This record gives sequence, C-alpha cells and structure tokens, in this order.
Amino acid sequence: MKKSRGEITFQIINTVFMVLVCAAMLYPMLYVLGHSLMGDAERALNPLRLFPHKLDATGYKYIFTAKNIWRSYGITLFRTVAGTLITLAISTLLAYPLSRRDYPLRKVLTFVVTFTMWFSGGMIANFLLIRSLGLTNSYWVYIFPHLIDPFHLIILRNFFMQIPESLEDSARIDGANDFVILTRITLPLSKAAIATIALFTAVFHWNTWWDAMLYVSKRELWPVQYLLQQIIASANVFDLSANSNMVRPPAEAIRMACIIVVTIPILCVYPFVQKYFVKGVMIGSVKG
Repeated sequence: MKKSRGEITFQIINTVFMVLVCAAMLYPMLYVLGHSLMGDAERALNPLRLFPHKLDATGYKYIFTAKNIWRSYGITLFRTVAGTLITLAISTLLAYPLSRRDYPLRKVLTFVVTFTMWFSGGMIANFLLIRSLGLTNSYWVYIFPHLIDPFHLIILRNFFMQIPESLEDSARIDGANDFVILTRITLPLSKAAIATIALFTAVFHWNTWWDAMLYVSKRELWPVQYLLQQIIASANVFDLSANSNMVRPPAEAIRMACIIVVTIPILCVYPFVQKYFVKGVMIGSVKG
C-alpha cells in the first residue's frame, strides 16, 4: 500500500527521534570507554574526544593489580548467580499459591508482601536484625535479606494469573498435583516473566555495594563494586594496589576504568533475555 504524506512524515520524525535517543545513550558509554584508555595529557587537551589517538591502559592495569580484586570478582559472581537462582525459586514458590483464587490465605499474604513496599523498619532496625541473625561478615548477608522483592513477586503472580485455568483443570483430571502443574505447565509458559525477574535480580546483585558497607568489615569479603568504590573514594589510592612498584595513574583514568570494569559484564547478560524482557513486564502488569 502506498503510504500517505502524513505516514511518511511520521516515520521520518520517528526515525530521527530514535537515532537521537540512541546517540544520547551511546555517547556516555563511548565517552567513558575512550577516556579510560586515554593518557592524562590527551585527556586534558581534548576533554570531549571520544576515541584516543594512543591507547593507555594503565588505569586497567592498576585496577587488576589491586588487592583482592579477583577474589572480589568471585564474590560478586557467586552473589549474582546464587542470589538470582535462590530468589527465583523462593519467589516462584510464593507467587504460585498467591495466584490461585481458591487459596484461602491469598489476600492476607498478598497484603503482608505489599505492605513492605511502603513501610520498613529503617536502616538501624535492619542492621540490628542482620547482626542478631549472625549474618554480618558472611557471604549470606548478600543473599538472605534480598530473597523476596515485593514488586518482582507481584509481576510473577500476575503473570501466573494469565495462564488459562482450563490447562490446570485438564492436568488435575489426569491426576497432576500442584507441584506437577507448577513445574510442567506454569513455569514453561512463564519464561518471559522468569527471564524478566532474573534480569532485574541479577542487575541488583551485581551493582549493589551498600550492604557490604553496612554489614561487612572484612576486606576479603567485599564484592568488586565496593572494592572499586573504595579505590575511587580513597584519598590514598596507591595503598590499595598489590604492586608497590607501580606508579599510580591519574584519578580520572581509575574512575573511568572502574566504570567499564563493573558495567561490561552485566551488559553481556542483557542480549540473552532481551526478547523476554518487554513481554514479561507488560503481561505481568496487566492484572492486579
């Protein structure tokens, strides 16, 4: 069909707008990446340049010789993988009964979960609770306090509610119980919602550093985000390097390199769940 002048005009404007949006999103990343590989002199003379004329990776070399850097990477990886898997398991086991309209405690438990979205005990109460549970200076302090996110749970519950009840009724006629229905019918049909929650949870665990600041005093238990935050914020950055003979690079190079080091790995995860992302958020948010 021949497009009208208005449709052609709209497509042109829409294309230009999307190109500008993409440029606005890509420019900061390219800027940080380019400046992390620039020498100090070139960065000072050309503050707006995106790509360096001569590569200088001293910022990265300095970071990867910092004390406990690889151990911190391992802790962050363990936290992200284990935290995401355990959170998905707990959220699924709670979201499934909350999605059943014949479950007698459905409204009560839904209220208890959603209540925590608006009210909490505060930082001091949380710290006292974590300490009384013996989770301070422990790997599990990164996982147990974040087992359930009310927003993610509601998305998952609403997605389960979209599944036709006729599928479950036919499975019950064949003798299936709730566990079989959950594992063989509900979960295979909920890949979009599960992938969405997995992405949200993984990004949260990968980026979070404040719980290490509050609950962990041992440096060998720090995640990589908190270790790099200390590298950036420390007044004497040189003391954090394992290589005492290495000359400290400029603070700007360290900051830019830290951003790239913590951003690139989690960006590599997104393409694998992109096709499920929009569908999981939109369908899971239709019904309340």
